Amino acid sequence: MNTQTAANTARQTSDELLQTAEKAVDTTRSYANNALDKAESKVRDLRGSVDPVVDMLASKAQHLARQSLDLAAEAKDRAQRSLSNASAATSRYVADQPLRSVLIAAAVGAGVALLISSARHRNQNRY
Repeated sequence: MNTQTAANTARQTSDELLQTAEKAVDTTRSYANNALDKAESKVRDLRGSVDPVVDMLASKAQHLARQSLDLAAEAKDRAQRSLSNASAATSRYVADQPLRSVLIAAAVGAGVALLISSARHRNQNRY
């Protein structure tokens, strides 16, 4: 495995992780928006007969829900920046330390293989 391949693999892995995180946040946001829209619709339906205090509480709950969505979006942006920085740092490290990078990748691969082998062995001994 050469340094370019290792750098490309690291970059691809971090890009895939970033895309997965983005999809999860977008899906969560979509579900939350749908739930808020349904809640707003019900609040509008009941508004004519609702006590003013209950109406105020519903408004505050909606406001808090919107703030939560904004915070989730900010967290997504921070996670994106963090993953991007980690990807860049990994690429730099692989380019600067190619032999060490290959050795680290081999050690991690051996560790994962050992864990999988150990888990399979334990599962076979159960029955």
